[in-house]
Amino acid sequence: MRTRSIVTAVLTAGALAFSGCNSASPSDSGKPLAGVDFPRSDSDFWNSYIKYVPQEATGLGLELKTTNSENDVAKLTANVQALTSQGVKGVVMAPQDTAAIAPTLSQLKSKNIPVVTVDTRPDVGEVFMVVRADNRAYGTKACEFLGQKLGGAGKVAMLQGDLASINGRDRTEAFNECMKAKFPKIEVFGLATDWKGDVAANKLQTTIAAHPDLKGIYMQAGGVFLAPTLQVLKQKSMLVPPTDAKHVFIVSNDGIPQELKAIAAGEIDATVSQPADLYAKYALFYLKAAIEGKTFQPGATDHQSTIIQVRPGVLEDQLPAPLVTADGAFPGSVKAADPALWGNQIK
Repeated sequence: MRTRSIVTAVLTAGALAFSGCNSASPSDSGKPLAGVDFPRSDSDFWNSYIKYVPQEATGLGLELKTTNSENDVAKLTANVQALTSQGVKGVVMAPQDTAAIAPTLSQLKSKNIPVVTVDTRPDVGEVFMVVRADNRAYGTKACEFLGQKLGGAGKVAMLQGDLASINGRDRTEAFNECMKAKFPKIEVFGLATDWKGDVAANKLQTTIAAHPDLKGIYMQAGGVFLAPTLQVLKQKSMLVPPTDAKHVFIVSNDGIPQELKAIAAGEIDATVSQPADLYAKYALFYLKAAIEGKTFQPGATDHQSTIIQVRPGVLEDQLPAPLVTADGAFPGSVKAADPALWGNQIK
């Protein structure tokens, strides 16, 4: 949910302790110069994040230099080099290949340029902070929702993200583990997509052709999978209201406005709202703090999240990401019409 709170001292283990304050090197405008690489612009979720970044930078008194790596780690590396040559004092990025980014992180560390990653966490290497939600919880919530809606039996297709990304791995592993433990009579068809909508559509068509009795779909990213999934179901005459016995239950991840509208229309049934607004807000907050020489410790924050230590040199602020349903009746869910959801606020 959108909140205006800034992290203040409340850690169980010594919440948000600041140590040492070095003065930030300003740009020509007198403001700290921050570099932000956007990971892609072919997703409604990431386009929403892109809109929030300059708003939050203004509020924090940062000057921005931005690039877009278009889901290409080689381009991300080149973009980071360009940003550092322009004098940025810190970098926010969202690497989609969380293993291949390690050499770039090492280079930035050698130059004492702090890094905050958004949505994804590098497999190796150090960053100042990871701003993310608990992606394993995404998979578990999707499993529990579909498992109950299907009455514990049936067939489900999972449109997986790129398994080179920790997000794709976390969501996939948690969904599969939950299904195996809680709903062993549900058959899951994992469809690798590389976060590409056209690949998802083609594989979903093939799966439905082989299994016309498919009763559930888990989309790991509504921003790229929503439109092609609905189109496939429409072509197959399977896009029917929840009151129809032929309804295919769908749970998604992202919380974009289009998903909330699809829930209201009865086209999909649930989503997990990834906080695009808070990703932008706290990524830049932590980057500014890093530039100023502040440090943080694990524990609770004042914005309904928890900072955990993933490994030495990597802290992660796990922001809230609620399950969203039409009526908010499913345990732990909120209503799709809730005005506090960022997807209902963005213009």
